[in-house]
Amino acid sequence: MSFLHDIWNPWHGCVKCSEGCQNCYMYFLDRMRDQNGAEIYKTKSGFSYPLQKDRTGHYKIQSGEQIRVCMTSDFFLEAADPWRVEAWDIMRQRSDVVFFLLTKRPQRVRECLPPDWGSGWDNIFFNVTCENQRRADERIPILFDLPFKHKGIMCAPFIGPVSIRQHLTAGQIEQVICGGENYDGARPCNFDWVKSLRQECVDANVTFCFIETGTVFIKDGRRYHLPNKQLQSRMACKSGMNYQGRPIHFDLVDDWGYPIPQEDLYVPHFRANCETCGSKLICNGCSDCGKCL
Repeated sequence: MSFLHDIWNPWHGCVKCSEGCQNCYMYFLDRMRDQNGAEIYKTKSGFSYPLQKDRTGHYKIQSGEQIRVCMTSDFFLEAADPWRVEAWDIMRQRSDVVFFLLTKRPQRVRECLPPDWGSGWDNIFFNVTCENQRRADERIPILFDLPFKHKGIMCAPFIGPVSIRQHLTAGQIEQVICGGENYDGARPCNFDWVKSLRQECVDANVTFCFIETGTVFIKDGRRYHLPNKQLQSRMACKSGMNYQGRPIHFDLVDDWGYPIPQEDLYVPHFRANCETCGSKLICNGCSDCGKCL
């Protein structure tokens, strides 16, 4: 689907492994389609997406784009072990594209890295989910011990206060994203948690993005019900929480290993609706799907 041009799902389905998985949006959406989110399978046409070309022979994903990987699964899921080598090979071939990896299983990562990994690939942005303080304390130390050149944190679903000030001072974390929970049984996201986490990022000059309030949002002691995701995103944007920290630079190269000139890299473009979106700060830009004016 064109409006999901920044997502690559080489496989689908997952196994719940922590508190943040309780009301997983993927399980909910699969249920709406009479499917079972616990069924894990390699996608057919979607697996090779980063290598697919348009009618003119150019890659559909342009040099410099950032692609989110496994948004309906986990890249380091045990059941995906047979397919991961091929997925790594695709990312190796597309050294001109940034791949955003997110996991709740950092303890499995080291054994799943390719043999030529070395100190890490420049085009991989590795992130761990920290939905509450318990998981932040558990996963961030593992994150720090792994050989990745770019590291970030995703506090979503944001189901409890999280403090990462002591970790931010280490200088390894380049970006923090947070957002509330959606769909059935959504647990509340408290604006006080968002403000506190944002201040820690500002103090460390780390980019902070509040992408959405979630269905249940608490602000100044009042409880709000926001079932519409577009409204959640607009309210997150309106809050003024997003902060652009120090620049994140990816050393992207072409097929021959030569640096790609800045003028040849993809530049996101945005439409009017994007100006009120909570995710604009970290977004890959409009996909020109025609769904908005």
